[in-house]
Amino acid sequence: MPKFILEKEGATKQLEVITLKEAYQKLKINPTTVLATRNNELIIESTKLKPKDEIKIIPVISGG
Repeated sequence: MPKFILEKEGATKQLEVITLKEAYQKLKINPTTVLATRNNELIIESTKLKPKDEIKIIPVISGG
């Protein structure tokens, strides 16, 4: 199972998951509240992750 580095709000974690959806589940993240990038490109939940990927999870901010 691939390991990758995940950066969220300044914290870095190393996870063993295959897809971004699995990462969300392990970290208990609601995917409707964040965007994710891999190597600075936007990705979706079904994206398969590869070793050495740099994944960043960015909170979505909305205002009214």
